[in-house]
Amino acid sequence: MSHASIDPQSSEQDIPRTEEESDLIYGKHPVLAALEGDRSLNRIWILPHLRYDHRFHGLLTQAKANGAIIDEVEVSRLNQLTQYGSHQGVAAQVAPYEYVNLGDLIDRAKSTTDHPVIVVADSITDPHNLGAIIRTAEALGAQGVVIPQRRAVGVTSTVMKVAAGALEKLPVARVVNLTRALEELKEAGFWIYGAAAETSQSIHTVEFAKATVLVIGSEGEGLSLTIQKSCDLLVSIPLQGSTPSLNASVAAGMALYEIFRQRWTHTIHLDFVKKSI
Repeated sequence: MSHASIDPQSSEQDIPRTEEESDLIYGKHPVLAALEGDRSLNRIWILPHLRYDHRFHGLLTQAKANGAIIDEVEVSRLNQLTQYGSHQGVAAQVAPYEYVNLGDLIDRAKSTTDHPVIVVADSITDPHNLGAIIRTAEALGAQGVVIPQRRAVGVTSTVMKVAAGALEKLPVARVVNLTRALEELKEAGFWIYGAAAETSQSIHTVEFAKATVLVIGSEGEGLSLTIQKSCDLLVSIPLQGSTPSLNASVAAGMALYEIFRQRWTHTIHLDFVKKSI
């Protein structure tokens, strides 16, 4: 395919209008993760030399066979599409993210491990925070994320970019009623822990349940009172400095690490006991 400059007949529909409309992702890792996963790609813009890179060539051939349009473009075109973002020579327009059903997420989590962990994000509005939470959750071994449909960011292109490929491995459920979703998780045997700064138990003193749900509140308000009442226990990260609170994604990462630290410690202890018998 020849090099492509801006086509006056197609440039208008190629330029993203909003994240929800375009779902534009860019950067080598996010695009490679999308190509390797099950995401449907509508169009891919790539620098000519990168198209034939061994990491991309076979995947692009398969994407084209699946209906994706592959455009070889100049750097200026990618700069325009990404508004001078760090595209690293490639961008892609993906089909809207397909959320999983909460019941399916629960079934999948329980079938994957005897100690499932699901993260619930309560009214997170910053896509960078949601993306970071998803990335950390997948990296540490959680089985899924649940987000509300209203008054919260969905899985947009920015979320995909920040998640850095984690969305290809970690399912996300989007629910109409978060309180009802927590009740459904309880009915499935999960214990609900809400991260809250006040009137809560220090996280390092908590022994987390076999099936755990960690609820993270919004950036400014934290957990709503309704959601707090739906939790079995409120936990906090003790702070020693003068800063009164943590960023939502940082708090999620620290809480998740403590949950999995306990699981790792428990596994090591069991292995030691078995070897001693």
